[in-house]
Amino acid sequence: MGNPNKDLEAEEVYRGGMLAALRHRNYRLFWTGQLFSLVGSWMQTTAQSWLVLELTGSPFLLGLMGAFQFGPILLFSVFAGVVADRVSKHKLIIFTQSGYMILSLILGLLTLLGVVQYWQVALLAFLMGVVNTLDVPARQSFVVEMVGKDDLMNAIALNSSIFNGARVVGPALAGLIIAKVNIAACFLINGASFLAVLAGLLMMRLNEKPRSGQPPVRDLFGEIRGGIAYIIKTREVLYLLLLMGGMSALAMNFHVLVPVFAREVLHREAQGFGLMLSAMGAGALAGGLVLAYLSRFGPRPAFVYGGAAGVCLFQFALAATGSYLPALLALALLGWSMITFTASTNSSIQMKVPHRLRGRVMSIYFLLFAGMMPVGSLFSGAVARYLGAPAAFLISGGIGLAILAAVWMLSRRAYS
Repeated sequence: MGNPNKDLEAEEVYRGGMLAALRHRNYRLFWTGQLFSLVGSWMQTTAQSWLVLELTGSPFLLGLMGAFQFGPILLFSVFAGVVADRVSKHKLIIFTQSGYMILSLILGLLTLLGVVQYWQVALLAFLMGVVNTLDVPARQSFVVEMVGKDDLMNAIALNSSIFNGARVVGPALAGLIIAKVNIAACFLINGASFLAVLAGLLMMRLNEKPRSGQPPVRDLFGEIRGGIAYIIKTREVLYLLLLMGGMSALAMNFHVLVPVFAREVLHREAQGFGLMLSAMGAGALAGGLVLAYLSRFGPRPAFVYGGAAGVCLFQFALAATGSYLPALLALALLGWSMITFTASTNSSIQMKVPHRLRGRVMSIYFLLFAGMMPVGSLFSGAVARYLGAPAAFLISGGIGLAILAAVWMLSRRAYS
């Protein structure tokens, strides 16, 4: 049993400040577990990209890896949203986090034994994508159950902060471990890190409402149509989703371009590549903390559009530099812009959506945020292969600005 007085003290400490969402015990457990797990996840992301380049030497095959990893989101995300609306999100997250752990350990063992091949990495990436497709709508919509709407934007900003704080530590640690130990260690450490998340989830005190008032799902596609109909009818949500989808598909493919830029333009090895991702994470961490501080004022369109513009403009800066230190600065500012855009968009949508539809709407959000990445991965990988990483940054930034201008004009016309 927990100590009620201790919980009340935590509520007084965190209320109304930058850490407001941490006054909720369940969210503190969730957030603490994520602190450990996300460092491991970024270690795996960094190590997997480097492993694919070592196995193949091909930017295109690295881009294809992104298609394998994010393809399941494109295929199954809308169905996962219905599942998230109909089952216990808490139990579903325990299942998905266990799946992440098992797949990471398998990849680590294959690499450690020296038998890993490209097709194995691709298959495991695909299976990780399937798990991710179930996990994200449940996890995103579970946040409001832990903190309520009053602290929702703060919780999303704090999630973004630890995600990007891990992006600072994880890639740099991965680069060091790859250089001093081996690639396999990164995957094995990531697998072990999920124990912290599972422990936090199992320690939560939940008061889940009975689901007897909800009929069983008889028409899966009818449930999906209900979520889509709400989005089409609610123009504010529709335009935010259109902007997210366009930017994700064609303007935010950094997982493909940054390793190629590090290797072919800046001539850096694994440790230098890890520091580049850490610079991007440091900027995003700073942006997330600022957004957490500003969350008391609620979501603002200026954060959404300003963040999207920064994502495009700082890609132009990367395209123009061939030096390591200026590239680190541009990546930090790019990270700041990206987290301002994505967290503000997420908050704006969730504040608008009714709870009964949240899983379905967030599955569409995730479909457009991550499910479009296979298209972007193939596009960016092909451009980087034939024109080089700087040209790919330039083209992505230009397309992103065009998408931003089009959505901004549509929204102004709708509300004028």
